[in-house]
Amino acid sequence: MELGTHYGYSFFAFCQAVEALGLGTECYAIDTWKGDEHAGFYGEEVFSQVKEYRARKYAGFSQLIRSTFDQALSHFQDGSIDLLHIDGRHLYEDVHHDFSAWKSKLSARGIVLFHDINVREGDFGVWKFWEEVKTDHPFFEFNHGHGLGVVCLGTEMPEGTKALFKANDEDKRFIRLFFGRLGGTISDQSKLQVQQIHISNLNSELSARGREAEALNATVAEREARAAGLDQALAARIGDVEALKIALAEREARAAGLDQALAARIGEVEALKIVAADREAR
Repeated sequence: MELGTHYGYSFFAFCQAVEALGLGTECYAIDTWKGDEHAGFYGEEVFSQVKEYRARKYAGFSQLIRSTFDQALSHFQDGSIDLLHIDGRHLYEDVHHDFSAWKSKLSARGIVLFHDINVREGDFGVWKFWEEVKTDHPFFEFNHGHGLGVVCLGTEMPEGTKALFKANDEDKRFIRLFFGRLGGTISDQSKLQVQQIHISNLNSELSARGREAEALNATVAEREARAAGLDQALAARIGDVEALKIALAEREARAAGLDQALAARIGEVEALKIVAADREAR
């Protein structure tokens, strides 16, 4: 049983172990898949991703329960859970409440995992509650990453975990070193995969930007061609206007000549009138 799953990394690690070892274990993950102050808040895409992966890989023995931890309590009988992973909101009060609420659901060989026992900043309080729990029960601490506390609360310690809980200081050091290096390798591989995906996404985006640039270049070339055509048309229109100006000037010059000829004719007519008047008078 996992309380708080988010992207499902730890839950699917449990599922992978169950499948690899051929166990008859049933696995349950409880989460609202809405987020909180510590994990951050997110949309439906996270639950959709977890749901799709579970259905594709571990549908036969695992279930996702979308609810609060308290709402899911009534669906499980007391003494029915062998392994409980508490990874909800990390305030001291929340961890204390989750542990107290689900403790009765643990079987006689029940083991509880507490995530983030090494985070001692802000309002994280898992480490504080862990210090209280481990005093009365067999426990083991993994210190790499953000820390993982493993405590046996049942009266029947599982045979396979006795070596872990009863290890001497030298064995504990070796176990922590081994899992720390193993986890570091997996973490590095995961980071590398994320970087490769990021690079692939950047390359895809770069290709898309390249296609956009080519399309823009084609558009610019087309507009430049249209602009050149407009320039030519404008030059032709300007040529037409200049020709019209010249023709108009010529017409105005001819009109001025006609005006002068008309004035001369009028003068001649007036002179003839005077001559005619003189003759009539004589």
